[in-house]
Amino acid sequence: MRDRRLGYRIPLDLMLTAYVHDRPVRALVLDVSDTGLRIEVVSPRSPAAGTVVQLELALPGVEETIWASATVCYERPDDLASGLGVRFIAMAQVHARALRDFCVETRHRQLAGMLARITGGSRTLQPAFA
Repeated sequence: MRDRRLGYRIPLDLMLTAYVHDRPVRALVLDVSDTGLRIEVVSPRSPAAGTVVQLELALPGVEETIWASATVCYERPDDLASGLGVRFIAMAQVHARALRDFCVETRHRQLAGMLARITGGSRTLQPAFA
């Protein structure tokens, strides 16, 4: 499958609530970017590709719960859990900013950790914006 997501994917392991036709469905978040999510949902409750869903997502270290509308872009069915790719289509500006900041800060931490391993911990990554 070709990767069509624009943003860098941040691996996660947390639960979210998706509302499909006004019914809550719990899902496991596998990764997130500022443009969408990859989630797994119990197969019988999985929405089909093209379905618009409402998402309630509490990111670690982010004070406010993020609410967004998203479209299911693909569904990879399985016997137990279906993998879904969802693309955000609408969210409050404050939530979009919080999500973007979470992605940028997490990526910076990941890069700093990689740099420390490469250099033996003798250098630190300075933020681009000070």
